[in-house]
Amino acid sequence: MRYLHSFFRIVVLLLLLVCMPARTEAIPLTPIHILIDVGHGGVDSGTSYGNLHEKDINLQIAKRLYEQLTKAGYSVALNRYEDIALSDDNRWLGNRSRHIRDLAQRKNLAKEIVPQMMLSLHVNWSSDSRRRGPVVLYQSNEQSFMLADLLQSSLNRLANTNDKPVKGKTYYMLRHSYCPSVIVEMGFISNASDREMLTNPASQEKIAQAIREAVSEYVTLTGNLKMETFAKESWWQEPLIQQINGRLDE
Repeated sequence: MRYLHSFFRIVVLLLLLVCMPARTEAIPLTPIHILIDVGHGGVDSGTSYGNLHEKDINLQIAKRLYEQLTKAGYSVALNRYEDIALSDDNRWLGNRSRHIRDLAQRKNLAKEIVPQMMLSLHVNWSSDSRRRGPVVLYQSNEQSFMLADLLQSSLNRLANTNDKPVKGKTYYMLRHSYCPSVIVEMGFISNASDREMLTNPASQEKIAQAIREAVSEYVTLTGNLKMETFAKESWWQEPLIQQINGRLDE
């Protein structure tokens, strides 16, 4: 009974993330290889530049990454597929801080579905407009560092930079042991060159591709993820996406 109760909670939580369609049986229940944590959302816009908001950039690239990883054969989940604040779904944590409730909701989702990897997508900002390039933050474990190093190298090649991954000691999203996790700061919105790359659809596709290639390299080196024989849509099949989220923009 305890197993069935836990299983039911997981299914309900994930259905809520996609606004629960009228026919829930249309959503296949499959193991999750990769959880894409889409940074910020709703009232939390993240960093910004003029009318450009981090939350929107994160979501745009996350959708592209989801498609690329799914086509490569991975089972993938997004923790938000539209402009919502995950703190609104957190009714279990008695904390007045919306920010803490948001982070706790993201972290708890990883705990519930136990993915084999979590990629948290973000955009950086600096008071020095010359600072540019991707920065990948990792946990204090070997798997997370290896994943971060591969991601950093792949994104460096795209951005023509030479940065190293950074240990994210104080970051809430990295303080767990559910799965290897990284925070991917995809570029600086405060830098003109990065800003163009982060907002241009073709460049967004290249960023997603660089991340997907690093993930595939990690899988090849570690053999940790069990790949599907054929590429499948995971939590959201394309027809279902159109039914549920037809109103959503890229």
